[in-house]
Amino acid sequence: MLENALQGSRKYWAWIGFLLVLILGGAIAYFFQMRDGLSVTGLSRDVSWGFYISQFTFLVGVAASAVMVVLPYYLHNYKAFGKMVVMGELLAIPAVFMCMLFIVVDMGQPSRVANVFLHPSPSSMMFWDTVALMGYLLLNVLISQITFGAERRGVAPPKWIKPVIILSIPWAVSIHTVTAFLYAGLEARSFWMTAILAPRFLASAFASGPSLLIILCLLVKKFTKFDPGKQAIQKLAQIVTYALAINVFFVAVELFSGIYSDMPHHKHAFEYLFFGLNHGEFSALVPFMWTSQILALGALLLLLFPKIRAKESALALICPAVIVAIWIEKGMGMIVTGFIPSPTGQVTEYAPTLIEGGVTIGVYAIGILILTVLYKIAVSVREGIAGK
Repeated sequence: MLENALQGSRKYWAWIGFLLVLILGGAIAYFFQMRDGLSVTGLSRDVSWGFYISQFTFLVGVAASAVMVVLPYYLHNYKAFGKMVVMGELLAIPAVFMCMLFIVVDMGQPSRVANVFLHPSPSSMMFWDTVALMGYLLLNVLISQITFGAERRGVAPPKWIKPVIILSIPWAVSIHTVTAFLYAGLEARSFWMTAILAPRFLASAFASGPSLLIILCLLVKKFTKFDPGKQAIQKLAQIVTYALAINVFFVAVELFSGIYSDMPHHKHAFEYLFFGLNHGEFSALVPFMWTSQILALGALLLLLFPKIRAKESALALICPAVIVAIWIEKGMGMIVTGFIPSPTGQVTEYAPTLIEGGVTIGVYAIGILILTVLYKIAVSVREGIAGK
């Protein structure tokens, strides 16, 4: 099947070349970071997690969202997802890989990642997060290879793969739950220390991930002869609607408990997000957070109307809005605000540098390259099967 990735039109190879240029740019930016250390980033003693960990948090949700097509298809025999399920599984692979890369680039000494395995600490949530991510990556690689290989040969998948698929469903939920526990277990960070953080992470994941999958399906449908199916896309849009509504509700609940309780250590973080501190002197994230909420509410209002949701041209605009809204809220809005103000009341604002931006673009380019190759193979095989 790999030979399909080496065959393509000029547009395909131009796209591959463009991604390779971005990867080279990211590698150059990372070279400077390795040479000079994390001093070239916007991180500081008070804000030790920033743009990189924000991407990690968002992408864990994208990876976990594959369960939204796997569960209906394999457990409830929802045939409409038959053509789409492999696209969800293949999306999870580069998403988890990018998660791992963002952890690596966030560390001043990447070699220290090996300490997680050389000196495992079961009491550490970081250890369990690593185990969950690596396990989920291996599960999706195995499942997609076995099931898609069987489809290409025109035979039924082996029976032993069904329990593995069923195992991947709770595992998908676990990767984002453990990530939430990683933050919520830090008692000095009151903004994260909430029991609703894991459900909030899952709701946002099941809104942003399927939105991205819808966009990918629309692109595949437009540029190839493979059609994932209108019914499948519409069902995903319905899932996005419910998940986004729950996520908006969770944000409102958090905002109420933070502001109405009037507890300074919890209230100040929300004030910083939505209004700024010290009469607006510290308000770097305010415009971004309001943009996120406006996009989320606007997208939800449109999705609530079935006639609008049924139009793929409308979904092509609504789904990017959902992704951007979740990316802001669950990324910079969630991670950076956990450090502002500090436990001692200090306010140190954070802004990513060009180096961080370059490295981030490089990591995303690697993930998109992997996804492009995987989708090229899948679509080519599907087109070959349809042509027989």
